[in-house]
Amino acid sequence: MKSLLGTKVGMTQVFTETGKAVAATVIYVEPNKVLAVKTNEKDGYNAIQIGYETVKEKALNKPLLGQFKKANSDPKRHIKEFRNVVAEVGAELTVSEFEPGQLVNAQAYTKGHGFTGSIKRHNFSMGPMGHGAGYPHRYVGSIAKGRGGSQAQRVFKGTKLPGHYGHELVTTKNLLVLDVKANENLILIKGAIPGPKGSIVLLKSAKKVGHIVSDPQVVNYLANKASSSEANK
Repeated sequence: MKSLLGTKVGMTQVFTETGKAVAATVIYVEPNKVLAVKTNEKDGYNAIQIGYETVKEKALNKPLLGQFKKANSDPKRHIKEFRNVVAEVGAELTVSEFEPGQLVNAQAYTKGHGFTGSIKRHNFSMGPMGHGAGYPHRYVGSIAKGRGGSQAQRVFKGTKLPGHYGHELVTTKNLLVLDVKANENLILIKGAIPGPKGSIVLLKSAKKVGHIVSDPQVVNYLANKASSSEANK
């Protein structure tokens, strides 16, 4: 199981030899520094602890700074554990962990929209705009459950109402790695990834691959890219 923390840069296009444009998400991966190693004998499970995104010392408290000094590492903003990953303390995990043609899962928080109405949040229909409808064009309407009218008993839990929309942890599975630029610490992934620009993205090698129907043009693009890289070597 390979895992990395990265930062979403934005989206771009990759063109195949036939001229087809393939949407791709660009992710910048600063080397993930291994801070600690958890073992089954001592901690009850096997994992590594990594730090991501270097920050100034004044941004962290003393307990965290002590943890980084113990690992002989610069202060990091994010600390994450990766299970079933083998590495030594002080090692760095880079974009070279993945290769073109591999399938990965991307986990990130979606864009936050704040407090929104039921029409935007739950795709409710709008009220009538004319015929004396008045002003409640975007109101929810009657939500009470029971025999209806004045005999309605209560509002059930989970009723779709206005509220906070977005900023939810979402995992997009089986995304194709189009290219890995080790010199620039960039990785290009086919399709969209949740979250705004600058958000933190967790990349993992896909586990439940199943039946994936890949685009033949994209497969040929990856094959030609691999053959050209071998020829350059």
